[in-house]
Amino acid sequence: MKRLALILISLALLAGCGVYSFSGSGLSGISSVAVPQFENQTVEYGIQEDLTAAVIDQLIADNTLKVVTLADADAVLRGEIKSYERVAYTYDKSDNVQEYKVNITVGFTLEKKDGKVVMSRDRILDYGIYAAAGETENEGKTRAVEKIAQQIVDETTKSW
Repeated sequence: MKRLALILISLALLAGCGVYSFSGSGLSGISSVAVPQFENQTVEYGIQEDLTAAVIDQLIADNTLKVVTLADADAVLRGEIKSYERVAYTYDKSDNVQEYKVNITVGFTLEKKDGKVVMSRDRILDYGIYAAAGETENEGKTRAVEKIAQQIVDETTKSW
């Protein structure tokens, strides 16, 4: 009787394990992607080039989707930079700013060539922090751009 119970428990546990895939579930039929330059709705000059390049670099490093031209792509990843701001983040005892925070908000859409939207996010927010003494706003912006690009790639390729 104990042996039968053990077999039944083992079968129940194995049935729960099922088949699992580590490929993106929403990526059926998509093996390549084009990434046109992101639109910039802010006054921050050049950020669209920085973010587009960072997304492409992250996609290449991730290696789930091949980055190709628009004519050769199965899907297109389009994005827009919605906001950019620099704010004081931490202060010392004398109320002097010690660190600044660069906030960037982005939206993106991944759609197949037939126009079917595979994934869309209206608002992704991330930030980069930099020291007021010894670092520049550009370093904070670069950190924020890298984090946003990683989020976009993760959501696009690893959302299972």
